[in-house]
Amino acid sequence: MPSSKKRTIPRDISWLSFNARVLQEAADMTVPLRERIRFLGIFSNNMDEFFRVRVAALKRMIQVGNKGKAEADENAETILEEIQMLVLNQQSEFNRIWDNIIGELKKEKTFLVTEKDLNPEQQEFVKRFYDEEVSSNVIPLMIESIPDFPYLRDKSIYLGVVMWQQDSALKRKYAVIEVPTRAVNRFVILPSPDNEHHIILLEDIIRFNLPEIFSYFGYNQYQSHIFKVTRDAEIDIDSDISTTLIQKIEKGLKNRRKGKPVRFIYDKEMEPGLLEYLIRRLNLTKRDNLIPGGRIHNFRHFMEFPKSILRAEGKRRKPFIHPLLVDQRITDVVMKQDIMLHFPYHSFNSVIDLLREAAIDPDVTTIKITCYRLAAQSKIINALVNAVRNGKQVTAMLELRARFDEEANLEWKERLEDEGVKVLIGIPNMKVHAKLCLIRKRVNDRIIQYGFVSTGNLNESTARVYADHCLLTANRDIMADVARMFNYLEHYKTGTHFLKACTTIIPSPEATRSELLKMINTEIKNAKRGLEASIIAKMNSLSDEKLIDALYEAARSGVELKLIIRGIFCMFSQNSKFLKPVKAISIVDEYLEHARVWVFHNGGKEKLYISSADWMLRNLDHRVEASCPIFDDEIRKELKDILNIQLHDNVKARWLDNTLSNEYVRDNSDLLIRSQIETYHYLYNKIVTPVEISSH
Repeated sequence: MPSSKKRTIPRDISWLSFNARVLQEAADMTVPLRERIRFLGIFSNNMDEFFRVRVAALKRMIQVGNKGKAEADENAETILEEIQMLVLNQQSEFNRIWDNIIGELKKEKTFLVTEKDLNPEQQEFVKRFYDEEVSSNVIPLMIESIPDFPYLRDKSIYLGVVMWQQDSALKRKYAVIEVPTRAVNRFVILPSPDNEHHIILLEDIIRFNLPEIFSYFGYNQYQSHIFKVTRDAEIDIDSDISTTLIQKIEKGLKNRRKGKPVRFIYDKEMEPGLLEYLIRRLNLTKRDNLIPGGRIHNFRHFMEFPKSILRAEGKRRKPFIHPLLVDQRITDVVMKQDIMLHFPYHSFNSVIDLLREAAIDPDVTTIKITCYRLAAQSKIINALVNAVRNGKQVTAMLELRARFDEEANLEWKERLEDEGVKVLIGIPNMKVHAKLCLIRKRVNDRIIQYGFVSTGNLNESTARVYADHCLLTANRDIMADVARMFNYLEHYKTGTHFLKACTTIIPSPEATRSELLKMINTEIKNAKRGLEASIIAKMNSLSDEKLIDALYEAARSGVELKLIIRGIFCMFSQNSKFLKPVKAISIVDEYLEHARVWVFHNGGKEKLYISSADWMLRNLDHRVEASCPIFDDEIRKELKDILNIQLHDNVKARWLDNTLSNEYVRDNSDLLIRSQIETYHYLYNKIVTPVEISSH
């Protein structure tokens, strides 16, 4: 556990604490069984990305001499050692939870069977299924016969096979088979007895057919164990001026596929000789995050556990149309008043409809939009293409360096350009993370601008599970700043003067940290004068040391701090020198809390913002971000009411304390408040009456 003598909690250790909260959801018996399995999948997927990105970065730091610090207080080697210990503990907890879930599945008469459990009918089914669906995708590699060890793909799982002849002195033979989960569904439903569901995993179908696969070797004994390799996912954008950004990203994607291994996960029952052989041929050492696990790996696939199997309990609540937009033309409403959409409670279709209306509106001349991560079948893209076909000038900012979406965004770029869209592809050394849309229309020789500013991606798929806010507005001051930000994106080589000219929106990289420090300092000054002073800040992550230092000073000065941080939280929230206790919580529940909202008391002239930016170095200095003030009184009240509901969550909130205990927030109230459900009811019925936001 982090020491209180340090200024901050190491970022990567804090992130592992967040993933432990995801694991808590998988362990929670009140969560529907299908959702518990999904949370195991989310935990596994999160851990894969953590190793591909963060652990890989720490290893690179060590390779270049570790002259710099990974954090203010610790070097990379120290953090890696702590990561290894925490990951092993979490893997043990993961295995315990999975064993319990297996027991729960059995109570539901759902059985995950192996190749050893099949009855005669199922054996015939598995043989036939292998021959018809699997065999053409299986390529065994006799690894001892290959001079150069074969490249093992990241995100894939492999069967390590040991073969030998019983009662023979013949040497044991090793082989590797990639389980073809890209071509065949990993979950195969078997013929089952009445009222039961039997499921077998794809790797176990291959296991059952090993005697057929290797029949020509004459062996009659087989062992097989799953393993996987996690690789460095960093894309090195070199400084070669003779190549374009697109060429560099394409080259980087190819190199990523061959990134250095940063983690090796294996079945702890693996035959020792095979394990030693694999570790040696992969050039791994005991310091390379060798993680023993159970029989099953790549649990991210379990996010797609067959929905037809488990009874639907606790069905996800359906999003609904914002009441002011029901049976209305979205554009007409937005021209009259600001509208705040709260996803996933409100339907994302309203955003798509706004763009569709603009695409066919004869008065609309221009649409400009930023796209960071798009849905696989993006309706946003379809609306933009329709707009071009209707004679509109369309500009789309596609962030080609959105990690793990680089390939998809390259494909979107090609399609949009083929349709006549002007595509912007980014700024050197800067990701474009702002979520903005600008629509211009000419009415009676007058140019009118409207659009939106959002905290979340323009992705109709994730909008069903990510909790975000999106302001639809025709406010002149806000839209003038949105226009300035697009001018910067189109003409960044001329400098940041467009960003400096913003009067309402706070932009990164130019002003976010300095403006936040000013607003925090205003609260400090007011607290020292004995005036009311408070800050409510909700975000994904808080790790910027300058802002954390300012929050420490605020707490020591008597500013009331209420923080809702979903993920990384590097601040020590408990200190005897704080004049008022800091309330810091994290909410992990059915939806991913993705929104960023800030409220500063400001001597009674309250300032309230929604933002695309977390309080992290990367968002403040190395990304284009937009933080937008909210002026409409009704929307301000709505946002504060939602924050207040979250601050009173006593079901899914955890304390963010100095020891990373992830202890649930519990109070003496008989009223259970699960904020995501209460927020849904509040927005749907407007019948919740929250207590005053200043109270605890």
